[in-house]
Amino acid sequence: MIGLIFLGSNAFAGDYLLALNALGRTATTAELSAWDIDVRPDFTGLPVGAGSVEQGEVLWLDQCASCHGDFGDSNEVFSPIVLGNITENDIQTGRVAALTDPAVVRTTFMKVATLSTVWDYINRAMPWNAPKSLAVDEVYALVAYLLNLAYIVDDDFVLSDKNIRDVQALMPNRNGMTEDHGLWSVNGVPDVVGSACTTNCAVNTTVTSSLPDYAMNAHGNLRDQMRDYGPFPGVQTAPAAQRSESQSTPSDTLDQRPDDLLSVSGCTACHQMNKALVGPGFSAIRDRYAGQDAAIYLANKIKQGGQGVWGSMPMPAMTRLDDTVVETLALWLASGQLNK
Repeated sequence: MIGLIFLGSNAFAGDYLLALNALGRTATTAELSAWDIDVRPDFTGLPVGAGSVEQGEVLWLDQCASCHGDFGDSNEVFSPIVLGNITENDIQTGRVAALTDPAVVRTTFMKVATLSTVWDYINRAMPWNAPKSLAVDEVYALVAYLLNLAYIVDDDFVLSDKNIRDVQALMPNRNGMTEDHGLWSVNGVPDVVGSACTTNCAVNTTVTSSLPDYAMNAHGNLRDQMRDYGPFPGVQTAPAAQRSESQSTPSDTLDQRPDDLLSVSGCTACHQMNKALVGPGFSAIRDRYAGQDAAIYLANKIKQGGQGVWGSMPMPAMTRLDDTVVETLALWLASGQLNK
């Protein structure tokens, strides 16, 4: 489904929609299956599986604690997931009383109404440095551990597709979701009523407008404003003389650099080559450890994660990386020469 906001005539809208029909192809069954992994509030889409609180604790400490804290209570990077303020009465009523106190820190389990939301998000987006890498049973185990931290289930609990609906009935804020608002209702008069061309409109695919050369750099070089990874790099809008070092030709900066490993290992999600992103730039790391025998130290940092050397932002543990890959990256970072 494509959502569109039209800021022009209805004729333009019709032309645009008709043009879209001529693009692309029908998605295959395998492609739809890969995309269709959401789990809904009624647990439609939930896969078969199970995981215990004990298993979840091990996974959590290994892959999640560096950002969320050992007990899900850290607000160093993100809002805390669990931080008290949930009572037995809340679990009975399904409404967290502390949410009425503006001084109380809001946590995920204070606010979320549906357990499927927690399961679905972990399954699709976590861990941050390797989303979708968790097995189904591992997701169940992590959710079980969080439920235990929130005092919703006991230490020996095993969460599964068979009992997750029973746990939903214990969610502290399960009755905190309301449908009594305008965004939920589809009744009434629509905001926009179209009567011009909406079907079988003539389509003109000729491009009749473009950005003039003098305006290309009106907002700076767009390429420099984009992250250096992903399928859609920013458009080069600056003259060659104004291009930054990060946009130099490959022969200037890419020679002997392990760029493929930096990308597929997830490093470029947080680090750019010549400037800080979430973490420090690779060039800054190499400058700091130039001339030192730091390869083993850096390999341990990559594998185990850490915090404090470059500020308070933690580095998640990259435990899934092959030792050979870690060694290669560590040796390059410790070599102290940016183009090698």
